[in-house]
Order: sequence, then structure tokens, then C-alpha cells
Amino acid sequence: MEIIKTVGQLKERVATQRVAGRTVGLVPTMGALHDGHMSLVERARRENDFVVVSIFVNPTQFNNAADLATYPRTEDADCNRLSRAGVDVAFIPGVEDMYPEPDNRQFDLGEVAAVMEGPMRPGHFNGVAQVVSKLFMFAQPTRAYFGEKDFQQIAVIRRMVETEGFDIEIVDCPIKRADDGLALSSRNVRLTAAQRAVAPMIHKIMAESVANATGKSVSQVRKEVVDSINAVPEMKVEYYEIVHPLTMQPVDDWSDGPVGCITVYCGDVRLIDNIKYTQQA
Repeated sequence: MEIIKTVGQLKERVATQRVAGRTVGLVPTMGALHDGHMSLVERARRENDFVVVSIFVNPTQFNNAADLATYPRTEDADCNRLSRAGVDVAFIPGVEDMYPEPDNRQFDLGEVAAVMEGPMRPGHFNGVAQVVSKLFMFAQPTRAYFGEKDFQQIAVIRRMVETEGFDIEIVDCPIKRADDGLALSSRNVRLTAAQRAVAPMIHKIMAESVANATGKSVSQVRKEVVDSINAVPEMKVEYYEIVHPLTMQPVDDWSDGPVGCITVYCGDVRLIDNIKYTQQA
């Protein structure tokens, strides 16, 4: 595996592959890689001739300086995992490489960015669009891979691809969970032992809500989930919305196979998850 740290080198390496008619798969990450990331890498490896994984903790998508400062960084371990997985290039730029000058672009992200994470984290999605659009320009991928844990983010990226005119296939991949159901996240390492013990209740309660939703209204199910999670020690729901799977707008019924999207503070660690509601009456 080749480790590339400059934009120019990446462009040159990828251009050689594209000229040769080879497909390029891109997996954008912020490092601190876990099995969820690696499931994206494995799929990209299966579906493309050449695989690039980026590792970059993007400052423009953090609206909380403390969150940026505490975000885990494990570059050596990450590179070892990527090399063993058969990745061709690990792209690990510095901030000065990605942002040689301030990026003042404002993206038209539409209604998908106006709810849930949008108002809770002002500027977050614009920062995501900034860095992902740069990665798309630099890596020129055939396909780019994103995990469904960040369900709303995928909708935002699809919107950005449409408005910016990128000819790239966005591939969304299922959530990878620990054996106890907790969605894998780089932030999980910040949980205390007591918090880690209760964190799987997020998924457990949402899964029970899917199983028991028949005959209940959307608002009733939403309230039951929020109340149940808030009753767990160390847990506080920031929001739980049941939304249309494409528009991210809240729904009043079960007709379009909506998705429940949640953010929970477990202590001071902010965890996100989601679950699909299908065939409810």
C-alpha cells in the first residue's frame, strides 16, 4: 500500500489508473478505523480495480471545538489495517493540503440538510460537502462508499453530487454493529465502562419499537422510544425523528418505509443511530 500525503501525488496516481480504464473506489474516513469502516473498504475492494481510502479529520465540519480536539487519531494502526485489507492508496493529507486557503463555498443542500443534524450542528453539513467535494475532485472515483450509520449525511452527499454535477456512484453500506447491537463508531472509545454497558439500549429500544409499531401512530412510537431511552441511566435523547428515507422530512404515517434517526448523549459522548420501519400498519 502506498501512503500519499499531497493532493498532487494523489491526482497523478489516480489519473494513471483512469487512463488505463480501471475503476477507482474511494472510502472517505476520518481515521480511528473500526470494523464498520473496514466493511466499506472490503466492499470497495470487491467492486473496483483500485481503492483509495482517505484519512482526514476535517475541521470545517466540527461546530464544537472540543469534539474536534478529542476526536481519536490512530494513523499507524489505521495504515496497518488498510494495508492488510489490500488498499492501494491511503491518502492522509494535512489541513494545509486540503485547505491551502479558506474554503468559503456555500452549498445548496436543500431540505435534506434542514432537519435533525442541520439545526443541531450549524455548518456541519456544509463542511462535509466542502471536504467530500474536494476528495471527489482529487480522487476522481468511479464509486464512493459511505456507511448508513450517518444516514442523513448520505442524503446530503447525494444532493451535493447532484447539484455539483459529479459523475460518481454513491454506495451506501449497512450499519456494522458490535455483538450487543451498538453501532460501531470511532467515538465509542470515549465511553466509560458503565456507559458502554448501557449504550446498546439505543438499538435495542429502537428495534423493539419496530417490532411493536403495528397499529400505533408515528408520534406514539416516537414518544415511546424517547421516553424509554431517557429512562436509561447516563442517556439523554437529543432528538428522535421518524423521517422519509429520501427527503429526511418527518412523516405522519408508515406508508413510505420511514427511517428512525436518533442522537443520544451517553454521558458527554454523542452517539447516532437509525433503524428502518417497514410494513407497518
